Amino acid sequence: MHVLFGRIPAVVWSGILAFVLTVLAGGVWTVLLISNVATSPAIPWAVVVMALLLWLMWQYLGGKWGPQSTSEARHRYLRARPLSGQVFAWAVVAGVLSIVALIGYWIVLFQLVKIPARVLQNFSGYPLLTVALVLVMAALVSSLAEEVGFRGYFQGILEHKVSGPVAILIAALLIAPAHGLTQGFVWPILLWYFFVDVMFGAMVYFTKSILPGIVVHSIGLLIFFTLVWPYDAQRRLIWETGVNTGFWFTVVQAIVFSTLALLAFSQLAIVTKRARDRKRNSILPASADEPVG
Repeated sequence: MHVLFGRIPAVVWSGILAFVLTVLAGGVWTVLLISNVATSPAIPWAVVVMALLLWLMWQYLGGKWGPQSTSEARHRYLRARPLSGQVFAWAVVAGVLSIVALIGYWIVLFQLVKIPARVLQNFSGYPLLTVALVLVMAALVSSLAEEVGFRGYFQGILEHKVSGPVAILIAALLIAPAHGLTQGFVWPILLWYFFVDVMFGAMVYFTKSILPGIVVHSIGLLIFFTLVWPYDAQRRLIWETGVNTGFWFTVVQAIVFSTLALLAFSQLAIVTKRARDRKRNSILPASADEPVG
């Protein structure tokens, strides 16, 4: 019990850090972007400034600079571990398949339940290079903040206290208010994001690294920024327009890619277990009396 209560503060501060980091990163980026668009939209200086801030965040939370007493812990909790090509590839495949399935569920939800469409910044009058850089940076800001804070620090600490599945669920529930602040506290949206966060949490749980999650998260956001969210306002409820072929096609898309994603995650679990077994065998002592170093 003493050990259990001794670890509670670490979980609490990591949860606070994760939530504040996610909200703060999005807020800083929003302020920079608004200032950039209002002053010099042809020169995307906000992207450069935000890139520097993200680099500083990554360096510090990864263990760089002082205090030295927390450096090793910060490096460990970041969980930015390099992976073998096979493990990284299967993690990305599982994540991308999940994204395609989640796109289907998102579109189906918008045709089943009345949901306010997200209002996006209109960049039609701005230079193409500025728009491209802004979209990429917007994806990186959300991806890095969430993966570092929630899947790195918070879930990593939780996994030392509770089972992996429970840690994934707790982290997914904790991030829900952050999604609500930007997407609205609408139950279908929060439910959808819950499954998104469970997917990313599972990816980190299997690989013990946030790197593939950052890649998949960024890809997913870019797809939603360009191909999904801009068209939400045009979607109509099937109760008003009737069921058409496009609706059933999207339902099939969601089901088929959910199945493929689950199969890919099963394969990811297998390859990560093999990788851990190979690593464990490579450090076995030559003698039973020799300690493992």
